[in-house]
Amino acid sequence: MAKKGKTRTEIAELGEFGLIDRLTGKFGKTNASTLTAVGDDAAVIGTTADRATLVTTDLFLEGIDFDLVYFPLKHLGYKAVVAASSDIIAMNGIPAQITVSVGVSAKFGVEQLEELYEGIRAACEEYGIDLVGGDTSASVTGLVISATVIGSAAKESITYRSGAKQNDLICITGDLGSAYMGLHLLEREKRAFEGHPDPQPKFAGYEYLLGRYLRPTLRKDITEAMAKADFKPSAMIDISDGLASDLLQICKSSDCGARIYLDRLPIARETYSMAEELHADPVVAALNGGNDYQLLFTVPLEMRDKIKDIGGVDIVGHITARGTGAALVTPDGAEVSLTAPGFK
Repeated sequence: MAKKGKTRTEIAELGEFGLIDRLTGKFGKTNASTLTAVGDDAAVIGTTADRATLVTTDLFLEGIDFDLVYFPLKHLGYKAVVAASSDIIAMNGIPAQITVSVGVSAKFGVEQLEELYEGIRAACEEYGIDLVGGDTSASVTGLVISATVIGSAAKESITYRSGAKQNDLICITGDLGSAYMGLHLLEREKRAFEGHPDPQPKFAGYEYLLGRYLRPTLRKDITEAMAKADFKPSAMIDISDGLASDLLQICKSSDCGARIYLDRLPIARETYSMAEELHADPVVAALNGGNDYQLLFTVPLEMRDKIKDIGGVDIVGHITARGTGAALVTPDGAEVSLTAPGFK
């Protein structure tokens, strides 16, 4: 009798977050110092009676997360620090140390690696983070960067994805979709000059979009402003996978629904212009583009005035009751269900 073949589930069927749940759902906690493990932006480890250590890791793969045809190594090093540290900020913590491990193929010389580390150093100096270690290895699949950031926070200040309550306001820092449009601009120019011996891409006038993709900002200024105003969000996450996907993570963790309003989404005029040029939808870019590294958070209704005083924050919707789902509300009152593509 022929052996029955093993069943195979394609990763794309689960998506990024479904895969994480599948792989880690059976893990428990053995140590009392492990306060929060998998399931939020960073792990929370109890270190003293009133403070906790926050730990997070990000992996960046050539050909998946970046293309060295157009991504300067110095900017790549900078972005790796910001992207990894953003998870600590999203927990309302302060990033303090980072370890960076790299897998390097034979196409890189010492000078190229120095460029990468110049970018790492620039970000560390700008945001007060110390490089404290890492590892290097040979790679046969291109450049690999793994960044682990260690931070800390008072236990009472830590903000999880699970604290959103019905009627809480949904807030966003900065604008959305511009990093996605910057990426598409770079991809367009790459295609246009492929095989050209002396490429001269047209980047004049697109500096904002390129900067948002290649050199994002760590929104440490917002969490510092919150602390100064003496309040913390009820729930928070950084927008790395797109507004729709990350809002759904808050809804899942907080067991709630959400309504965000199309006419309140913060989309820069540069994003609208680029979308028109590329025959793309700026709203899709804002909802699903990712790479923004802005903060998405919720606050109780009575905090509305404090949010306005901080500046640079838009209130885009509110939290709804359990079982109501998450939707985008158009100006005519129609509701479009939000979906979370994740990676494929």
